[in-house]
Amino acid sequence: MKFLFVGAGAVGTYVGGSLAAAGHDVSFVERARTAVLIQQSGLRLHMDGDTRLVRDVRVYTTAREALAAGPHDVTVLALKSFETDAVMADLKECAGPAPLPPVLSLQNGVDNEAAIARHVGEAGVIAGTLTSAIGKPAVGEVIEERRRGVGIAAGHPLAPRVAEALNDARLGARVFPEAAPMKWSKMLTNLIGNATSAILDMPVGALFADDRLYDVEMAVLRECVAVMRGLGLRPVDLPGTPVRALAFGVERVPRFVAKPILQRTLGSARGHKMPSFHIDLQAGRRTEVAWLNGAVARHGASCGVAAPVNRVLTDTLEGLTSGAIEREQFRRRPEALLALL
Repeated sequence: MKFLFVGAGAVGTYVGGSLAAAGHDVSFVERARTAVLIQQSGLRLHMDGDTRLVRDVRVYTTAREALAAGPHDVTVLALKSFETDAVMADLKECAGPAPLPPVLSLQNGVDNEAAIARHVGEAGVIAGTLTSAIGKPAVGEVIEERRRGVGIAAGHPLAPRVAEALNDARLGARVFPEAAPMKWSKMLTNLIGNATSAILDMPVGALFADDRLYDVEMAVLRECVAVMRGLGLRPVDLPGTPVRALAFGVERVPRFVAKPILQRTLGSARGHKMPSFHIDLQAGRRTEVAWLNGAVARHGASCGVAAPVNRVLTDTLEGLTSGAIEREQFRRRPEALLALL
């Protein structure tokens, strides 16, 4: 298949590079500096105890150039959720009267597919999710920390072919009958420790070791499960990720039983590696909190389910990101966040 990736970050490099290594035709749209580095050095994938150098990819600096080199079978969005609308508007403008190829979203959050559909219609969208853990030490270089797989929602005629291509690349793809349960189940896992870690500047393991902060994390997850229920959705197990057990544990297993299990499997498993919101905040970048915790609160309001903890975490982290709130107000000060909650 012929793929056009918008974004050569961790996800784009990992999935696009793997597809290219498996013989598929892969192009990227990226900023000029990143494009030059990839053109010079290729993509370096550390997987299966080995390192693959992938040079057989093309990198364009504008969507117009990339689309002109088509036609492509699939456009893949591998970028932050807050970039979706602007990128889709640019793709649509550059394509002119020609139809865009179907758009596969491998992004976090539950609202990207709707945003894409506003530009290309629902029939032009393929929902996807990546559950494998990927590290990105440098531009064009990724480390597969833990292979879990990729979910692709059925409903589009190309979905089976896309899954087949991903399996050609040994990425462990699985087709799901519906998009919404798949995307919400992935978002549930993205919420764990993410916002709280960034606000308090503390690793996830430390959050789960503190009884008070553990309760905050459980409230975040319980609100998400409640909103899913309000929307008529049930958690589904994702590739390598037992989401149903997680949802059951946070809602129904007694605290004295659930806490040591979750602390070991969720907190200690991450070790001292910081989650994405923390990394973005420390780097002075915008986070996706409004598309994750904020989405729980927004969708909860639409179906009559309150999600106050997710709302407070969203507003607080947005304030820290914008500079409206001083970071020292919450840095390693759980009492300050608990008082706010």
